[in-house]
Order: sequence, then structure tokens, then C-alpha cells
Amino acid sequence: MASLIFSVAMLLLAGRAVANNAVLRSMFSCQAQGLSGVVPNIDVSYQQGTNLSFIPAGETIKKVWLNDPSQVTMDFDGPMCMQFGQEPKLSAGDCKNSAANVIQLRRIERLKIPGLPKMDNTLLTVITEGQGKKKLYTFRIFYKDTAPGYHTLAIYPDSSSNQTNCARGAY
Repeated sequence: MASLIFSVAMLLLAGRAVANNAVLRSMFSCQAQGLSGVVPNIDVSYQQGTNLSFIPAGETIKKVWLNDPSQVTMDFDGPMCMQFGQEPKLSAGDCKNSAANVIQLRRIERLKIPGLPKMDNTLLTVITEGQGKKKLYTFRIFYKDTAPGYHTLAIYPDSSSNQTNCARGAY
């Protein structure tokens, strides 16, 4: 009888722990593109990485910019074009065949980069391609000391009804 009570108590505690740490946050593509007039936020912390996934939308990441790289690292789930400066000869990787669908962001101790002011947040810009169309996404990255309540922000394709609502909200 004691082992049954212990087992039930452990299951209840484990269920509560999972419920308190939501693993997934999601939004439609039009919301993530800011078509409703709001730039979406992503929290990054020292404790865990935060994933930005375009897998549900069926989109491939073609290029990424991070305005302030002094506090965030980025990693990708596939080949990614890296460009340094304006000249193509300063690029690394195959820019035509970039095939990443997920960006993993993680906060790091602030690096001192000459000329870069200390900021509380930064802007992440992502260009994707899917179904023959390119899309531009921007996300406001906020630096947190504690782990966010999610570890993945998943971007889903728009339905015809929510795409109209997102575009209307921008005016």
C-alpha cells in the first residue's frame, strides 16, 4: 500500500513539473512576421537555449542577422551560409543551399565589442524560403537571468482566415 501511495505521489509531482515548464510556444507566420504591427519577443537565458523552429511552416532559413552578437550565440540544425562583411569572398558555406530549419539561441556572458553599446535587447532578422516564397521575420531578443517558460518557439503556416486578420491588425 505504501509503494502505491508513493508511486501516485511521484506521478503527480512529475506531472506538475512538466506543466510548470511549457516546452512549446507557437505563433502563425503572419504574427511572427509582425504583420499585426507587433514585433514578437524571444527570451534567452544562461540556463537553457531557446529554439526558433520553422519546421511546422515548411520554411528553410536562408540568412540571419543579429544586431548585437555580444550576448547571444546562434547554432543551426543544418548547413547555413555565414557572411562576414559585404563582399561575397568573405562568405563561408554554400549560400544558395542553406538548409537549416531551426535556430538555437543561447545567452552568453557579454563580450566587449568596440563600438557596440550595451543593450538590454537586440533584434534578430531571419529570411526564410518555402513554397517558392521568401519571408522576412524580425524578433526582439530579450536577455533573461532565469530560464524562460518555454524552450521552443514554433512558427506555423497561416490559414487564409488568420492571414487576413494579421494584415488588418497592422493598419
